[in-house]
Amino acid sequence: MASDKGRVDGEDPKIIWNKNKQRFETEDKKAYLEYKLTNSKNGSPVTMDIIHTFVPSSKRGLGLASHLCVAAFNHAQSHSLLVIPSCSYVSDTFLPRNPSWNSLVYKGDVKSSM
Repeated sequence: MASDKGRVDGEDPKIIWNKNKQRFETEDKKAYLEYKLTNSKNGSPVTMDIIHTFVPSSKRGLGLASHLCVAAFNHAQSHSLLVIPSCSYVSDTFLPRNPSWNSLVYKGDVKSSM
C-alpha cells in the first residue's frame, strides 16, 4: 500500500548537510537546496542566502522542497544565522505556508545592490 505522499513507511526523507558544496540534499543527491553564507567583518557567518531549490520532476509532489527548507532553516537557527530567501520557492511558497520561520528572515536591504 502506498504511504503518505509516496514516502517509505510514512518516514520523512533523510536530508544531508553538504558543507563543502554549501547545500542540503536528499540521500541520492538528486534534490537539493543551495545557499551562500555572508560573513561579518570578523569573518563569522551572519546570513544564509538560500539561492536555489531543485527537485527533479520524477520526485515532485513528495514535499521534498519543503523538507530541504526545514533542514536549512533549522541549521540557520542552530547556528544563529538569518536567512535571505533569494530562491523564489522559499520566498513565494515555503515562507507563506510556514510563517513560524519568518523570525529568521533577514530584514535588511539585500536587493539594492542588484
